[in-house]
This record gives sequence, C-alpha cells and structure tokens, in this order.
Amino acid sequence: MAYQIKADDCSNCGACEDACPCEAISEKDGARVIDAEKCSDCGTCEAECPSEAISQG
Repeated sequence: MAYQIKADDCSNCGACEDACPCEAISEKDGARVIDAEKCSDCGTCEAECPSEAISQG
C-alpha cells in the first residue's frame, strides 16, 4: 500500500517531496500529497518527515 500524508499534520515543508526517489509527492491545497500510482512504498518520505505526518496505508 502506498504511503499517505495526514494533511492536518503536514507542515508543508517539502522535505518528503525532495526525498522521494519516485517523484510521487506534490503540493495540493497547502499540503503535500502522495500519488499512489507512482509510490514504490520505499518509506523514504516517512523517514524524512519532521512532523511525522506520513504513514503507510
């Protein structure tokens, strides 16, 4: 399953987008979102998120 970002917890810092090797993360409505079609489930984004807004599922 692709990773998901909880918009309420996202600080929109962009660390996850910069770290994503699949370019699966983009900004939408003031927060980052993950494109499940592009996500390879590597977990890099979760490890880089300073606000712990990303989880698998």
